[in-house]
Amino acid sequence: MSTLSPAVKPSKVSDPLQLIDVDHVQFYVGNAKQAAFFYAHCFGFQIEQVSDLTTGSRECAHYLLTQGNIRFILSSPLSPEHHSAMELAMYGDGVKDVAFTVFDAEAAYDRAVKNGALSAYEPRVYKDDRGTVTMAGIRTYGRVCHSFVSRTGEYDLTRVKQGGLFMPRFKRIDGGLCAPAVGCGPQGGMGSSILAINEHNKKNPCGLKYVDHLVGNVELGKMNYWVKWYEDVLEFKMFKHFDDADISTEYSALMSKVMSSGNNLIKMPINEPAPGKKKSQVQEYLDWHANTPGVQHLALRTDDELHSIAALRSRGVDFLTLPDAYYDKVWDRVNTMLKQHGHEAVKEDHQRIRDLGILVDADDEGYLLQLFTKPLQDRPTLFFEIICRRGSQSFGKGNFKALFEALELEQERRGNL
Repeated sequence: MSTLSPAVKPSKVSDPLQLIDVDHVQFYVGNAKQAAFFYAHCFGFQIEQVSDLTTGSRECAHYLLTQGNIRFILSSPLSPEHHSAMELAMYGDGVKDVAFTVFDAEAAYDRAVKNGALSAYEPRVYKDDRGTVTMAGIRTYGRVCHSFVSRTGEYDLTRVKQGGLFMPRFKRIDGGLCAPAVGCGPQGGMGSSILAINEHNKKNPCGLKYVDHLVGNVELGKMNYWVKWYEDVLEFKMFKHFDDADISTEYSALMSKVMSSGNNLIKMPINEPAPGKKKSQVQEYLDWHANTPGVQHLALRTDDELHSIAALRSRGVDFLTLPDAYYDKVWDRVNTMLKQHGHEAVKEDHQRIRDLGILVDADDEGYLLQLFTKPLQDRPTLFFEIICRRGSQSFGKGNFKALFEALELEQERRGNL
């Protein structure tokens, strides 16, 4: 049995806000089981663990999806009284919590609140005979919160990465090696279909490694407010800055500032709309997200962009389409930049990049390859970016115009430009 108890302070650490990793990203979704199949089938995630009625979770069902060092928690309310039910009605499926692993969750929470954060929930400890998971949360822009997570015993993050249980009241989905030992395996109601798709994904990997960055959309005039919030509360620093001269087309524009943790492990760009002839993608997001800020997209890192994009396309993932004219100009621009700074030219097959519709950009540190999915659901409020870095630590500034023109075509199709 697991218990929920007040947090007990462990020994202090020198920097409470030292972030170790993205512990997990939690999505509120209308039907966690069905959403798990979507992300497993289309993006190659393992449906690894579950917490639901069979494990004693009476308020929400949670599915843990993993790939590389990516951990998604898909959560659905089990009653209309749960606060996530109202959020789903207002915003649809989307990111609720970007959680960080820290050495001491309560100390991180106390420091953030002292720095000016509003509490999302106070520290709590989930524990059983395997170990403890301490969590505490603060509110950030719109619907989103940040949880601080510290782990002991068998719930240590290293063990979780090796397939250990995520936290109390979770069980593994692996054909019978579950904990607790009730309701697991095909006989416990999980069904052979999950085991089958997990086995298929093991044999046919998509190669996604970890969360490279997460992009938040905020209202007009609020970008600098949230930049200061990340500087003051989480003690982040500004990593990059793009204005409407960098990110614009004939019709729309936006501004963006990239915030980074002190160790550059966590990067969170913040976007706001800028005035234009027509509606920007950020304003479209806000219009369909109850005029509430939130996470617009997650960038997932791969070491082999061509393999990952080919694998995802074969699974039916829809990506933005670029005009052929993009490739008539990109190689001169990219290779000139690389040569200027003493870097080797793009090593990937140029024709294959074009065939797969991948974007390429370069800066003084190297180059990157990237591609963006179309919205993952009916509301145009969430998509993924698949990114591969060959030295470059930027965000594809040279692609902004081509990308925005492709986005505008999709906005026009939806009647939202």
